[in-house]
Amino acid sequence: MPTNEHLSKQYDIDLDGLRSLVLAMGGLVESQIRGALDAFTSGDAALAERVIRGDQDVDAYEVSIDQDCAHVIARRQPAAGDLRMIMAISKTVTDLERIGDEAEKIARMAKSIHASGRVPAERLPQIRHAADTALSMLRQSLDAFARLDAVAAAQAVHADQAIDDEFRAILRQLITYMMEDPRTISTALEIIWVAKAIERIGDHAKNMAEYVIYVVEGTDVRHTGLGMERERTA
Repeated sequence: MPTNEHLSKQYDIDLDGLRSLVLAMGGLVESQIRGALDAFTSGDAALAERVIRGDQDVDAYEVSIDQDCAHVIARRQPAAGDLRMIMAISKTVTDLERIGDEAEKIARMAKSIHASGRVPAERLPQIRHAADTALSMLRQSLDAFARLDAVAAAQAVHADQAIDDEFRAILRQLITYMMEDPRTISTALEIIWVAKAIERIGDHAKNMAEYVIYVVEGTDVRHTGLGMERERTA
């Protein structure tokens, strides 16, 4: 009959395995975003199509990890910190899957925009800068999850404001662009969808960072601003 020590070690292995799968899924999602943005910038339709097909792999990760979480709960009946970890993992993979959906959306918009042959090149740097900020925030949230670093997580929460500000600036610029040349309205609206997808990526990365704070400190900081307060007082 297995000893308590053996069961405890196996439990730790199960949790470490789940965390490793989350990080692998995060790496795939980051690759999807980069591919979608490269397709948007270059007009590479084949790359955009690969990103669109790759969303199935992201979905498969979500289903597999959720199943593993359910099995761990059924077998181990976790409590306290371990239960918070499993809940955070389940929520994190949901946000990662939705980030993958946003990457797919960017890839689809890239195909449509470049097929029209009317791409306002002067608007692309602003989009790319916002996307780089969102990618940095995603990496920071994943790193905080890997290290269970509540301070780094709070910094990621705070970074979401910069993405929101950039989205509003891009929106104002594109509205002006459409007013100056109504022929560009259709393409500009599609670019707004891309900018909105980037803004949503930041929102999901923020959620992920908040889950890290929940795991480490046992405090749910969603909708409270406590994540930013945690950063200021650290």
